[in-house]
Amino acid sequence: MDAPHVPVMLDEVLDYLAPAASRPGALAVDATLGAGGHTEALLTAHPGLTVIGVDRDPTALELASKRLTDFGDRFIPARAVYDAIPAVLAEHGHERADAVLFDLGVSSMQLDRPERGFAYAQDAPLDMRMNPDDRLTAEIVVNTYEVTELVRILRDYGEEKFAPRVAKAIAAARAKAPITSSRELADLVRDAIPAATRRTGGNPAKRTFQALRIEVNGELDTWRAALPAALDALAPGGRVVVMSYHSLEDRITKQVLAQRAKSATPAGLPVDLPGTEPTFRLLTRKAQQPTKTELDRNPRSAPARLRAAERIAPTGEGGDS
Repeated sequence: MDAPHVPVMLDEVLDYLAPAASRPGALAVDATLGAGGHTEALLTAHPGLTVIGVDRDPTALELASKRLTDFGDRFIPARAVYDAIPAVLAEHGHERADAVLFDLGVSSMQLDRPERGFAYAQDAPLDMRMNPDDRLTAEIVVNTYEVTELVRILRDYGEEKFAPRVAKAIAAARAKAPITSSRELADLVRDAIPAATRRTGGNPAKRTFQALRIEVNGELDTWRAALPAALDALAPGGRVVVMSYHSLEDRITKQVLAQRAKSATPAGLPVDLPGTEPTFRLLTRKAQQPTKTELDRNPRSAPARLRAAERIAPTGEGGDS
């Protein structure tokens, strides 16, 4: 890679995962490998650590594998979606992991490759697939979804307050000819949004492009399945770190972690009933945000929200996997 991208909130990730990643023979899963920056730092910091790097994007796996070649068999690439962590672990002869990292959303590497169609600032085919073998593309969504469905996606996934206007503009344009390029769509969205609103907040197309990317890749449905599966796969004393960039992703993360950190014993009983004890301990009471130093170094980190938790070892058990 000519210029490896700077991983987001790297110091925080290393700090939270260190107690689990430093165990003898520890195994970590980087569930969103991307360019491999977080994995490289983890492998460097912990000489006894092995990392399974998971990504649905074959290009990401290829580039990250080249970047991490010096670590030999301490790095194991695995092409999969991150809700398949238990299956990936089993495929490589493991039942549990000591650490799991999620860095959700689109990677800088994907944004910076115009042909992938993720970026509204560059002209490219309307693709946005993280896995190029998937059938659904942004072009299909834009040209075939009913207006009501487009409004829902733009409102819920893009938090676009002008979703009806944008959806109607898309419908009017595609009635004349299919919308096939990112620039065409970005221009159409810009023109659909009131001029006064366009003066602030950056490119007005960013919310529409985010919404389409989430829909194309099924990101929220996948996340609802992936986080519980990853938590179940953690060894006692194991740690999970999640970085999300969308309010709905962060809300799901907060709710799932809070539920695991809460006793299921009925209210009013003096002690937890067997099997109802909390299974996780929150390491972050509220989401951490990038520091000013981080923002100056990597402006793309601005939306990041980090949460972390540790699996509690049952009474009488140690923290070894």
